[in-house]
Formats: sequence, C-alpha cells, structure tokens
Amino acid sequence: MSDKVKYEIEFVIQSSPQMLFQYIATPSGLSEWFADNVNLRGEMFTFIWDESEEEAKLIKRKSDEFVKFIWMESEDDSFFEMRIIVDEITSDVSLFITDFAEEDEVEESKMLWENQVSSLKQVLGSS
Repeated sequence: MSDKVKYEIEFVIQSSPQMLFQYIATPSGLSEWFADNVNLRGEMFTFIWDESEEEAKLIKRKSDEFVKFIWMESEDDSFFEMRIIVDEITSDVSLFITDFAEEDEVEESKMLWENQVSSLKQVLGSS
C-alpha cells in the first residue's frame, strides 16, 4: 500500500435512502452529479470527466445501503465507498464517504467531495 491515508466525511442529505441509492449505484444516477458520463460493463464502471477516463470495479453493494468501488489504475488497496446512514432517532439520512488520498492532498480531496455532493443535493432538491 502506498502512502495514501484513509479519510471519512459525512453529509446530511434530505432524501429517502432508496432515491439516494439510485444516485450512488447506477451509471445514470452517478452521471448526474459524480462524473460527466458513466458507463457500465459487468461490474466495471467507466467514469468520464472532460478528456479523462477512469475505471472502477464495483466490489461490494447492498441495496439502499452502500456501494464500494476500487479504482483499476490504483497501485494499492485504496477504494472509495459511499454509505447511506439513517439516524434511528431523527430519521435523518446521511451520505458517509470513505476515500483515500495522499497525505498532503486530503483537504483538497475532501473539498472535491464537498463540491460533488453539493451537485448531488441540487439534483435531489435537497438543501
């Protein structure tokens, strides 16, 4: 494993877990907020941004709960996971993201996720 560090961030999202899951687990949902376009072949997702393309393999999923991907170009065991958490008391829905970045790029990576999730909230009509 390289010198990437694991980090986690959480976003409260006003959405049902079922609707949110469609946006984190399907090519059409992901292409609305995560990438410009997303293609799926088997378990391989191809994420397209401007001129770049990255492939990730869906290695785990549980309906309405989480998806876990591993980047194919990665030289280590790093992955990214999007998990839907529902608070048992308040019923608030959160998107809990686990990702990896070089130690000096963690803050930048978190800001990228914040921007992406902001787009997701707009698509969902969540504030």
